[in-house]
Amino acid sequence: MARLHTATIGGPVKKLLYLALIGILCASPLMAQKNIPPPPESKPDLELTCDEANARIEQIQNRIDALQKRLQEARNGVTVSEAELEKTTKELFDCEEEILRLIGASKEDVEAFRQRLGVLEGKVRQMKNLPNDVLADRRAEVVALEKELNELRKNKLSVIPEFFDRIVALARDIRGLYREKKIDGYVVGTWAQDRDCLWNIAGKTEIYGDPMQWPKIWQANTDIIRNPDIIHPGQVLKILPAGPKTDEETKAERRYWRNKRAAAEAE
Repeated sequence: MARLHTATIGGPVKKLLYLALIGILCASPLMAQKNIPPPPESKPDLELTCDEANARIEQIQNRIDALQKRLQEARNGVTVSEAELEKTTKELFDCEEEILRLIGASKEDVEAFRQRLGVLEGKVRQMKNLPNDVLADRRAEVVALEKELNELRKNKLSVIPEFFDRIVALARDIRGLYREKKIDGYVVGTWAQDRDCLWNIAGKTEIYGDPMQWPKIWQANTDIIRNPDIIHPGQVLKILPAGPKTDEETKAERRYWRNKRAAAEAE
């Protein structure tokens, strides 16, 4: 089979001209087309015989036809999806209208509720960026946020799907804002006014919230407390972090009660 030869040319335009020339020659009755497989992809167009060029053109045309078929199928799928989306949107709109009718609310009520909820979410986001010690000092503000959220929960609009999950998440975030103020020292008050003893001090909410933890205060302050039954107004007591009593604290407590029983028996 004869090969086509051209002068060395460059650029996509001249290549297209060359392929057009192949098409003209292959259309001639002198160039009978044979049923041969397409040449390998690695073979340059300029080295193709007429039959190979026709085979490659047919191969490319088949790809184009297949892509056009897929494109049409995709367009048909888009048309179907758009129709389903329009139907679903209408159903959703009808459901929302029915919900508003059932709870006796208007679209204006929904918009006002949406704005209130958005403002509250903004406040909570700002509080979440604060360090723990600042949050502990601003506990009253956290309480106010929780109160505001509870007011929103009382509104029937809170059951609307748009708001329900946001309110649940907001409640979780607000609970996470509570911080206990860290106390590492306590100034003893008077018994008459403050009823301060180790038992009562340990029971204070801001200390341990458990009077049974009084030995922790005693053992942390043995340098100024000899008898745990006697403390004096103005004394500054060290307060250790909350937690189970250590072995030393437990032993000291047991020794204290043994001494109390022995003194009672002696009397």
